[in-house]
Amino acid sequence: MAEAARELEAAAGAALALDGVTSGYGAVSIVRDVSLKVAPGEIVALLGKNGMGKTTLLKTIMGLIPSRGGSVAIDGQAVAGMSPARLVALGVGYAPQEQPLFQDLSIRDNLRLALPSDRLLPGALDVVAGHFPFLKDRLAQKAGTLSGGEQKMLILARALMLRPRLLLIDEISEGLQPSVIDRIAAALAAVRGESGASMLIVEQNLDFALRVADRWAVLKLGEIDDEGPADPGARERVLSHLSV
Repeated sequence: MAEAARELEAAAGAALALDGVTSGYGAVSIVRDVSLKVAPGEIVALLGKNGMGKTTLLKTIMGLIPSRGGSVAIDGQAVAGMSPARLVALGVGYAPQEQPLFQDLSIRDNLRLALPSDRLLPGALDVVAGHFPFLKDRLAQKAGTLSGGEQKMLILARALMLRPRLLLIDEISEGLQPSVIDRIAAALAAVRGESGASMLIVEQNLDFALRVADRWAVLKLGEIDDEGPADPGARERVLSHLSV
């Protein structure tokens, strides 16, 4: 009990606090003893080569993979073991790398299925229209007929609908053309400016990551290898980890 109290005290004041988090699949630990904080209103980019455990860490935070050790706290509240639905109710939005869209359903239905009640749909669509107006203009269109970039924006829009306090975003810029990346960067900046949302963003696109983030951390073989501010010297420092 005393240890748990110390962990929560250390997490106080952070939108997201990870302390010694370990998780994985089967008998294999992919994430090992990860400690990381995201301050209120802060954007942190989690960088690293493929296979280093970045997506596994996001899924662990989101309750999709059970933690094997350590603690996860959101706004000072311990959340390890909570279901994804409960985390969403607490104000967590999640935009996964996999495209979890129902390709044969309309944009409207894909958005509606992410809400706990249809009564929330009008307000949620207003949020969507504020960031990606084309989605609200094409609500009857099937999600599977959207371009890759448009589908990514739909995934992000779905995560934004309930105005989350904390956003977990996985490889949102992957495979997108620069103009779409610019729109996503503008949407993230607008979300933070409007609501003060905090974000943990997993990225491979270093330029995009350093453009939108306040701080970065490099995950290597499941462990935090280095971290620092997204300042003019960040690119060279991060590349020194990614090139080895």
